[in-house]
Amino acid sequence: MAEPVVRTNSKAGMDDEAVLAALGYKQELRRDWGLAHNFGISFSIISVITGITTLFSYGLNTGGPGVMSVGWIVVSIFTMFVALGMAEIVSAIPTAGGPYYWAAILAPPKGSAFASWVTGWFNLLGQVAVTTGISFGCAGLISTTATVKSSYEPTAAKTIGIYAAVLISHGVVNTFGVHVLKYLNNVSIALHSAGVTAIAIAVLAKAPTHQSAKFVFATFYDGTGDPGWSVRASPAYVACCGALMSQYTLTGFDASAHLSEETRNASWSAPIGVISSVGFSAIFGFFVILSFLFSIQDFDATLGSDYGQPVLQIFVDVFGTDGAVVVMSLVMICVWHCGLFSMTSNSRMMFAFARDGGIPNFFHKVDSRFRSPIRTVWLAAFLSFCLALPSLGSSVAFAAATSIATIGLYISYGIPILIGLIYHRSFTSMKGPFNLGLLSRPVAFVAVAWIGFITIIFCLPTANPVTSKSLNYTVVAVGIIAIFSLSAWVLWARKWFVGPIREIEEAGRLGVDLLEPGALERAEMEAKEKEKLEMGEKVVAEK
Repeated sequence: MAEPVVRTNSKAGMDDEAVLAALGYKQELRRDWGLAHNFGISFSIISVITGITTLFSYGLNTGGPGVMSVGWIVVSIFTMFVALGMAEIVSAIPTAGGPYYWAAILAPPKGSAFASWVTGWFNLLGQVAVTTGISFGCAGLISTTATVKSSYEPTAAKTIGIYAAVLISHGVVNTFGVHVLKYLNNVSIALHSAGVTAIAIAVLAKAPTHQSAKFVFATFYDGTGDPGWSVRASPAYVACCGALMSQYTLTGFDASAHLSEETRNASWSAPIGVISSVGFSAIFGFFVILSFLFSIQDFDATLGSDYGQPVLQIFVDVFGTDGAVVVMSLVMICVWHCGLFSMTSNSRMMFAFARDGGIPNFFHKVDSRFRSPIRTVWLAAFLSFCLALPSLGSSVAFAAATSIATIGLYISYGIPILIGLIYHRSFTSMKGPFNLGLLSRPVAFVAVAWIGFITIIFCLPTANPVTSKSLNYTVVAVGIIAIFSLSAWVLWARKWFVGPIREIEEAGRLGVDLLEPGALERAEMEAKEKEKLEMGEKVVAEK
């Protein structure tokens, strides 16, 4: 792989296409997103209402209100360290590939391809799992809400069917509606800010009674089994596992990086999008959690709700059944938008990884009419559907999917941050307009340490006793990706995967104009055909 271009802060004034060209790529995706849109997509994917609502039951059972409220503050602080470390990198390297490309550029030449390969596969796992968690959570909310005013009885198979329909709707919009995504993004921003705020205020204002501050901030509850893990291990074990609700909610902010090739002034807008999305989500999320916890009318009844969804029970207790359905419908619309943009980010990452040879080149295709990577859109939908299939036989499948998403994404965030920390001199020479200066290394160290901690914690079992139905299969999924990526590298990938491919240099070698749509692809195909023909002639000549 060619040496990275050394850049300084003067890059802030450079043309976006020129920055991309300096990184070795041509402009293929439509670049019409601004700072607000870039912020909005990460803000929508973080979607505090999605993570809090879908994992509220998990939070109540794994630590209770005290862990949920205080844990949110702790997790938000450490997540901001990760966001700051990521923002500094994306400012220097604003490409759709995100973490795997950063790892390749920041690592020394000998380890560049390996770092890129491993990071790419963990990021792909996390992207697929987070889409699964969001969209499957949406299906679960639809299935549960349908029981409020009807005789509908949800089953695992019915929920999977609803989930498939949700994924198809996301795939269709991402396929044919690319030009409306930024407008839907504006709607999503409004829903996740004004809409969620309105819900939180309405719940607090309408609640017949309110819990005490002691209940919200100091109540510990262990519902992980009989006996629970607080007895079998310790309360600290349960509290650490309970942090999953907060940490899973605050994921997906790498979307601002994956959409950087579609964002104007990306080397500034993308890092600000990363940081602001985490900051605003932390504030909004804390308000939402407090609103729900203070408005619990009966803790035991909420925990053991007939609906199987504590947030829905809170809405029913506060607004009645009709009002609860209306409010939950607004929540589901927010979750649907969250899933939509998760698939958008997911497909862009896969498109970039295919462009660089990490997955088959078949998926490196942008539809000329819709300017969308259609093949990776449906690949994302298919893989997300497959990851949810264990829910047909597992009681903890959803929690496991969220753990996989959290660990997969954060490992892919942590690898480039760690490389930048170790090889800080070369990283400093290429920094963009967003620069932490002397704080860069301390921030990176805290970020990497936190990622290492949660990677271990979220692989641990959270239900007792541990059976085939309650096994936390996070460690299995993460282990499969780790073993696959490492063994694949040793056996065959190291022989051909060279890391991010510099298209500009390749175009120069082949003598084509990158401004002509499809020119590089045709030239590469012609070169391959010519090579095959020459090899055939050589074989004939030898005979």
